[in-house]
Amino acid sequence: MSLVLSRRQAGLFAASALVMTGQAAQAAEPIKIGLVAALSGQSAKSGEGITRGISIAIDEINAGGGLLGRPVELVRRDDESNPAKGQTAAREMIDSEKAVAIFGGIDSPVSQAIVSIVNAAKMPFMGVWAAATNITRNGADPNYCFRVSAVDVLVDKRLIAHATGVMGMKKPGLMLVNNGWGASNNNGLEAAAKAANLVLAGVEKFEDKDVDMTPQLQRLRDAGADGIILVGNAAPGALVVKGMQRLAWTAPVVSHWGISGGRFPELAGSWASKVHFIQTYSFFGKQNAVGEKVVKALKAKYADIKGVGDIVPPVGVANAYDAMMLLAMAIKSANSTDGEAIRAALEGLGKYNGLIKSYDKPFSHANHDALDENDYVMVRYNGEQIEPVTG
Repeated sequence: MSLVLSRRQAGLFAASALVMTGQAAQAAEPIKIGLVAALSGQSAKSGEGITRGISIAIDEINAGGGLLGRPVELVRRDDESNPAKGQTAAREMIDSEKAVAIFGGIDSPVSQAIVSIVNAAKMPFMGVWAAATNITRNGADPNYCFRVSAVDVLVDKRLIAHATGVMGMKKPGLMLVNNGWGASNNNGLEAAAKAANLVLAGVEKFEDKDVDMTPQLQRLRDAGADGIILVGNAAPGALVVKGMQRLAWTAPVVSHWGISGGRFPELAGSWASKVHFIQTYSFFGKQNAVGEKVVKALKAKYADIKGVGDIVPPVGVANAYDAMMLLAMAIKSANSTDGEAIRAALEGLGKYNGLIKSYDKPFSHANHDALDENDYVMVRYNGEQIEPVTG
């Protein structure tokens, strides 16, 4: 009898051990964070910058024990700056990878295409570059789209102010990419110009794959434009500058930040430094404690980063780092990886001393944008480096 009982006890012990082992393995499964961004093509630098910002934050989180007792893992998909491919990638993150949140990349049309998918799936989405106003202000309630980045409606006010106040434009012309991002800025720039009692010389559109911008530029110059406000990514932005060179038109140019996500200084050549553009952060100058920590970690992790000028593009790194830290705070606060719980926790976050700034209630139910126009800085290229505009 005792032998039989011992066997039964041994069997029960073995079964219990298997259950406990399974539970431990389940508890140790990584919390996956998805990134859907341009990882190839003309805007690949943007995806690399975002990757580095998230990765530095995840390294820091995992060194502190992870989240909810589990390690955090970054899973990436290349959207190739294509909205349809971005939608496919988002569905893969939701259905196959079982990510708990998705980060977006530089292209507003891609993020705009993902909005309805993540809201339907109750999947938190964190924009860290794309600035189209309706990514976060999309009319959904509840809304699962958050952003640590610039917002077009606010950027446009800053661009108009810089164009007139610093660059001396009195009748600027608009050069806008012909997509959802360009449309978002068309509305914002016209509203900002009207509020400033500024008359625009005209609005010209271009396609991302256009190879010559001189016809549009010639029309703006003929209409009396004394400067250009540019909204486009690196490759078409460089064509705008090259077109102005061919026309020997030395008017000033102020730009949205799409030109910092690719090879703009290489493609635009010697005139690249003439263009002033907007960012949310600069690693130049005195850094706060978080900035010093992040720069040190970047130098240690990436061999190509020798100094702050090598952190390119800075906006991708900085926005992604702070966004990942805010998301981690929300997961801890929710004590859950459930999308609805994380969304509610994000809306209820308190203080966080971040890289870009010290946040205090960065999100609310009505506002899912953590940054505003007071967090923007104007910069220019000096060679490959992005430096603050002085004077």
